[in-house]
Amino acid sequence: MTGQPISLLNSMQANRPAAPAVDSPLIGGPLIGGPLVRELGRADYESVFADMRAFTDARTPDTRDELWIVEHPPVFTLGLGADRGHLLSGPGVPAHDVPVVQTDRGGEVTYHGPGQVVIYLLMDLRRNKPGGKLYARQFVNKIEQAVIDVLAAYNLVGERVEGAPGIYIAEGPRRGAKIAALGLKVRGNGCTYHGVSLNVAMDLSPFTWINPCGYSGLATVDMRTMGVEAPLADVQQALAHALVRHLASTGPAPVSSPVSAPEAATINSN
Repeated sequence: MTGQPISLLNSMQANRPAAPAVDSPLIGGPLIGGPLVRELGRADYESVFADMRAFTDARTPDTRDELWIVEHPPVFTLGLGADRGHLLSGPGVPAHDVPVVQTDRGGEVTYHGPGQVVIYLLMDLRRNKPGGKLYARQFVNKIEQAVIDVLAAYNLVGERVEGAPGIYIAEGPRRGAKIAALGLKVRGNGCTYHGVSLNVAMDLSPFTWINPCGYSGLATVDMRTMGVEAPLADVQQALAHALVRHLASTGPAPVSSPVSAPEAATINSN
C-alpha cells in the first residue's frame, strides 16, 4: 500500500521515562513474603523483556517473587509458535511503524500499547506455598480469575473460553470479544515470566492489523469501549491487588469454564 506510514510511536504523547522500580506500599507492604510489586511506568518492550530474562537467570531459591506493572509503547509481539502470516498486510491495513518483537512466551501474535495494563509475573511455582507448589494450570486459573474480579468491580462480566486462555466479554452485543490476554514462559525449574494484559483505554486499531492470538476476525475490546472510563493507574493497582490476593490463596480460583494449559515450557495464549 502506498502513502505515508501511520506513526503511532510519534503521534502519541512522548514516552514517560520508566519510573524507578520500588516496592509498592499499596500492594506489597502488608503481605509478608508475598510478591514484590514494582511499578515501571512506560517502558520499551524489548528492554523489559531482557530484564525479565536476566532476573530469572539470576534468581535463586531464596529470591522473592515479583510482579512488574508496566505500560508499553506500541509493539507487536510473537510467541514461540507464532505464524508471521498473522501479521496482516494489504487492503485495510495501513503502512505503519509498529515494531515486531520475537519472544519466548507461548502463543501467537498480540499487540501492546498505551492504555493497556501489563503485569509481568516473575514467580517460582515450585516454591513451598500454602497448600504446596503451584502448577501451571492453577497459575493460569488464578491469573484469569484476578482479571474477572477486576472487571466485575467495574460492572463488566468476563469469562473464560475453553482452550483459549485469556478473558472474553460474557454478555451483551460484544459477547466473545477479547479484553485480556495471557502469555507465559515457564522454565524447567518452575520459574515464570511474561504475564497478563488488560485493555483499558487504547487505540484498538492495531489489533485489526493482525489476527489476534492467531484467530482471524477475533474482536478485541477495551474497558472504554464497554462504557467504563477508568484511570489506567487505578486499574493497574486493582489488577495487581487481585493477583497478589489470588496467588496468596491456598485453594484454586473458581472456574467458570475449563482452562486448557500445558504444564511445562510455555502457556499458549496471548
